Amino acid sequence: MTCYPRLEIDLDKLEHNAREVVRLCSASGISVTGVIKGMSGIPEAAARFVSGGCVRIASSRLDQLEEVRAFGIDVPTELLRIPMISEADRVIRSADISLNSELAVLKALNQAAGKAGKRHGVILMAEMGDLREGIWDREELMETALAVENDLEWLDLKGVGMNVGCTGAVMPTAETLEKFSKIAAAVEEKIGRPLEIISGGATTSISRLFEGDMPENINDLRVGEQILLAWDLDRFMNYDLSNMYQDIFRLKAEIIELKEKPTYPIGTIGFDAFGHIPTFTDKGIRKRALVALGKYDFGSDPGEITPIDPPGITIEGASSDHTILDVEDAGPVRLCDENGNVTERPLAVGDIVTFRVNYAALVYLTNTPEVEVAFV
Repeated sequence: MTCYPRLEIDLDKLEHNAREVVRLCSASGISVTGVIKGMSGIPEAAARFVSGGCVRIASSRLDQLEEVRAFGIDVPTELLRIPMISEADRVIRSADISLNSELAVLKALNQAAGKAGKRHGVILMAEMGDLREGIWDREELMETALAVENDLEWLDLKGVGMNVGCTGAVMPTAETLEKFSKIAAAVEEKIGRPLEIISGGATTSISRLFEGDMPENINDLRVGEQILLAWDLDRFMNYDLSNMYQDIFRLKAEIIELKEKPTYPIGTIGFDAFGHIPTFTDKGIRKRALVALGKYDFGSDPGEITPIDPPGITIEGASSDHTILDVEDAGPVRLCDENGNVTERPLAVGDIVTFRVNYAALVYLTNTPEVEVAFV
């Protein structure tokens, strides 16, 4: 019996998107590190990143890297979040490479690697203005690179990396990428050898490939959203992504109540279950549906999911366990019998509503045991 709520994943489409990203990047001599944190590291899906051509698998969560290894995926694994000193031993066991910006952490990793008798790769992050992780002072960056290269005998300086487009929403402009390119070249000059990995950011940095002005020495991008959803570069930057699928993930939820109700609450309005004071528009009496899905499943903002089938449905709000839909203008439910005959009828309790999900909702949905994940 099919259970709901349910997140359906089309693995063939996922592999197609990975291949398209790899094809685009390979034309400029860039390898793709597949970032799996957006889908909570589902191993079956991570395997499609690899079959699509990604040369490494990366996540900010060690448990996801460990699950990938246990599943039998044998490409190098990369920890995206700066390691905690307290987890150094586990980092060495679970990741082949980690992103770093603190010498104290690097020393702890070196000690753990020596104890385990296992070498560990390091990518030093340069702060380029987004103000998340990375070394801002260029002299400190050079000194840290020399320390890894010459003093921390169990660490291998694999490369340098940068990040934009996250907390500071800084765009990966040609100027920013060129500055990073020069920093990478300076590190190579300082240590006296070429770096294996010069990682020029994440999905948004693909814009430089569309524009044809990616610096030549950048040879790696860490890509998640563009493979999973192929949405941000289309929606926010107006690039043509018609060769990629945007419907890999489909969320389905069951209607548990269907009634005509007022659209403006009756009584004195205070704060809701999350401590917020909501606002409402009085649209009169309209048909409303509740589905068995809520903020517990997809996060605090119901705007992160969009009803697509039947058409004509809008989201009016959500609590922990319910999402409220306006179905007054919903299209009919289409039913197909075993002979292929199609009939239509109005929505009813027990029917299924299908939603498109964005990146934030995807993280929650794949991390919630109450949402069944199914491969189609």
